[in-house]
Amino acid sequence: MFAASQQAFLRQVAGAQIIRLFDLLPDVSFFIKDRECRFVALNRRGCEYCGVASEREAFGRTDHDFFSRRRAEEYARDDLAVMESGQPIVNRIESAPEAEGSARLVMTSKLPLRDAKGRVIGLAGFSRQVEQVRERPGAVAKFAKVIERMHERSHERLSSSELASMAGLSPSQFDRTFRKTFGSSPRQYLLRIRVEAACRRLAETDETVATIALECGFYDHAHFTRSFRQIMGFTPSAYRREHQSPSC
Repeated sequence: MFAASQQAFLRQVAGAQIIRLFDLLPDVSFFIKDRECRFVALNRRGCEYCGVASEREAFGRTDHDFFSRRRAEEYARDDLAVMESGQPIVNRIESAPEAEGSARLVMTSKLPLRDAKGRVIGLAGFSRQVEQVRERPGAVAKFAKVIERMHERSHERLSSSELASMAGLSPSQFDRTFRKTFGSSPRQYLLRIRVEAACRRLAETDETVATIALECGFYDHAHFTRSFRQIMGFTPSAYRREHQSPSC
């Protein structure tokens, strides 16, 4: 009985009214996209990431209109995976939608949206900076000091046992709980932080690739190049050629 009443009530509530609630969460980026990955709704924080004054300026446009090619392709790949499989992505760690090289990471979730016949017609998602997410209670908060240590000392050799001890867990518990909470292994998370730090130095300095590799925490030039290509899609040298300013 109540379920029918609930559905009748929800049909009377315009979706836009609910979406506006996300404007009251300044640290959360909320968005809705259609099957072609075009924005159909965007909250205030999402507009800031896209660099538009209002969501109307983003309507009908895609991530490729606002972000670097690599990041837009990364976001679109996840969007299509959600819509084609009908399965959500929950708490995925990824680069913040800011200038490439930003040290910020976000935790993103995306859910498929279905019409009355059950067909996937788009998706809804939201993301929050990891530095802000870590203040939440529960499993995420357990890793607050670990996340802080990773960001502040990403260039150092951080062992799994050391990080696990900070979280009050055994190494195996730490790895398992971290993966479940952040959708990424501790090593992959740290690797992404290091690569983002390297991006900034490649674009802003004339240091050699080998120097940047060692100072950002990689074992050697080969390890750096392999890891960088895995995350960015091309080599450090190619990234530098595309992004370095003439003054460097």
